[in-house]
Amino acid sequence: MKVDGVFAGGGVKAFSFIGALRVMEEKGFAFDRVAGTSAGSIIAALVKAGYTSEDLHVLLDELDVESFKDERISLLPFPIAKWIHLYFKFGLYRGDALEKWLKKALEKKGIRTFADLPPNSLKVVASDLTRGRMLVLPDDLMQYGVIPEKFSVARAVRMSCSIPFFFEPVKLYSRGSSRKPSYIVDGGILSNFPIWLFRNGKLKMYRKPVIGFQLTPKISELPRNKMKNAIDMYRALFETMSNAHDLRYIDEEHAKNIVFIPVLDIKATDFELTEEQKKELITLGRKETEEFLRDWSY
Repeated sequence: MKVDGVFAGGGVKAFSFIGALRVMEEKGFAFDRVAGTSAGSIIAALVKAGYTSEDLHVLLDELDVESFKDERISLLPFPIAKWIHLYFKFGLYRGDALEKWLKKALEKKGIRTFADLPPNSLKVVASDLTRGRMLVLPDDLMQYGVIPEKFSVARAVRMSCSIPFFFEPVKLYSRGSSRKPSYIVDGGILSNFPIWLFRNGKLKMYRKPVIGFQLTPKISELPRNKMKNAIDMYRALFETMSNAHDLRYIDEEHAKNIVFIPVLDIKATDFELTEEQKKELITLGRKETEEFLRDWSY
C-alpha cells in the first residue's frame, strides 16, 4: 500500500525512525511522497532516494555524528574563538560536514538536485529569519529567483537542520537583488512536524493516506516544561515555538494518523549516543509503529 510519510525533527532521536521504517516495510507499505523537518528531513530525503531501513541502519550506525561539530580554525584560545564565531557567524559549527555527508549519501543513489526525484515527492521545511517566514523547499525557492529543480537536495536538508546557534545559518541569495542574503535556519522553529503539508487546503482532505512519525508522546502525555533559570526558559521557549503550531493541528486531527514515539531522555544534540541507546531508540520506534498499525485504518 502506498502512503505519504512525514517525519518530525528531533536530532539524534531520529534513530527511532529506523525501527519504524522496518515495520512499515514488513507490513507492505511504501512511501509515495515524504516530508520532514530537521533530522526528519534527512530521513525523508534518504528514504525517497531509495534507502531501506536496513540501509539506514548501516549508514547511520557507521556515522560518527561527532564529526558534524566542524568548528572553524582559529589561532585564538578555544573558549574565546568559540564565542567570537557564535557572535559573528551565528553558530558554533559550520555545518559543512553535515552537508558533505548528505551529498555523498544521496549521490550514491544518483540524487543531486530535486530534478533527480519525482516531482513533488520530497518536501523540506526550513525557516527564513531575514524575511520572517517559513520555507517549504523546493517550492518556495521560486520566490528567490532560484530554479527549484536545479537546487541541491543536500543543501535544502542542510538548511532544515541548521539548529539556531549550534550550526551556522545557510545564506540564500535572491537573483537580481542587492545580493544581501536571507539567513535560513532549522525549520523546527516554525513547524517541527509538517503533517499539514500533504493536505489539500481547499478540500480539507488528503489525496492518499498520510502517516506521520512524531518524536514526542501523545499530546495528553506531554510533560510540562520546568523552568528554574534562564537556560530552562530558553529551552522551553524554543520547544514552544517549534511545537505549538503543530500540536494545535494534531489536536484538531485527533492524531489518528500519527505514530507517537515518546523519546524523553535523549536530547536532539546528544551526539555521543552509545550503541545501547541507539538500539533502544530503534526498538522503541519499532514497538510504537507496530502498536499504531494494529489499530490504524484509513
